[in-house]
Amino acid sequence: MLTQKKISVIPIAYKDQGNIQELYNRLTLSLKKITPNYEIIYVNDSSPDGSQEILKNLAKKDKKLTVLLHSRNFGAQSAFTSGMKQAIGQAVILMDGDLQDPPELIEKFVKEWLKGFDVVYGVRKKREPSMGKVWEWAYHMFYVIFNKLSYVKVPLDAGDFSLMDRRVVDQINSLPEKDRFLRGLRAWVGFRQTGIEYTRPERFSGAGVSTNGIFKGLDWTRKAIFSFSYSPIEWVFYMAAFSVMVSVFAILFYILMYFYIPGAPQGFLTILISVLFLGSVQLVVLSIICEYIRRIFEEVKSRPASIIQEIINDHKKGAKRSSS
Repeated sequence: MLTQKKISVIPIAYKDQGNIQELYNRLTLSLKKITPNYEIIYVNDSSPDGSQEILKNLAKKDKKLTVLLHSRNFGAQSAFTSGMKQAIGQAVILMDGDLQDPPELIEKFVKEWLKGFDVVYGVRKKREPSMGKVWEWAYHMFYVIFNKLSYVKVPLDAGDFSLMDRRVVDQINSLPEKDRFLRGLRAWVGFRQTGIEYTRPERFSGAGVSTNGIFKGLDWTRKAIFSFSYSPIEWVFYMAAFSVMVSVFAILFYILMYFYIPGAPQGFLTILISVLFLGSVQLVVLSIICEYIRRIFEEVKSRPASIIQEIINDHKKGAKRSSS
């Protein structure tokens, strides 16, 4: 045993019915080597397969397993948030439910935590072969671009797979924003952090089948950048300044042509290109402003990030009852 402290582990399930039993077996085996005081909080993000029934059956046999059932699919970030708010451990671990985050790595996370680190995150040194070089490059470039634009720095190739100390979790849980990018929030809160490299394996079940398509990936990128960057707003100023400069040069050019080349043809095509250029700039500027307004609108509505339909084996309620 490494510690007597309570550890909470939060896997999420979405189209993972073939992974749940194996993940549960490996996870419990790993946790029993670390501490006798642990809880597993499995969040079913309204998976359309048989995940819910599998989790309910496991929860009947193991009271250390809490199952959260979302009323509909709210996305991975909201699922992790639900689990974090439910967790009562002194350390909280987030992991995907497809076994690409190896449960055996948790022991290394805990060792670093016991050394005094508040956050220990996994760094994907090498990704699964089925991803392909193009997608691997695209994911890596996301981190590069994000860190160039953002006012917080997320370690390259560091995913959601991580351990966070109780005080880090409490700080993130206290934040009012609903549209979350947890890797960014994890970096934003600070504290003492370190990374552990690992090779990401293939999915245990449904190998090579990702629930994230290209459009979902682009939407996720947009969410991350607009949540932690003022650069798009700064670009609006630079584009406006550039447009003004182009307009001034165009005016000067036509004035010079009028005086020095009076017989020069007045080009309709030039005017058309200028109008199209300025119109395109205006649309880009408007779309950037609208994105920030959309985010303000979403936050002002103050809707919950997720709705929990049912909690099976509610450890948090039991902890409150025993403390009162």
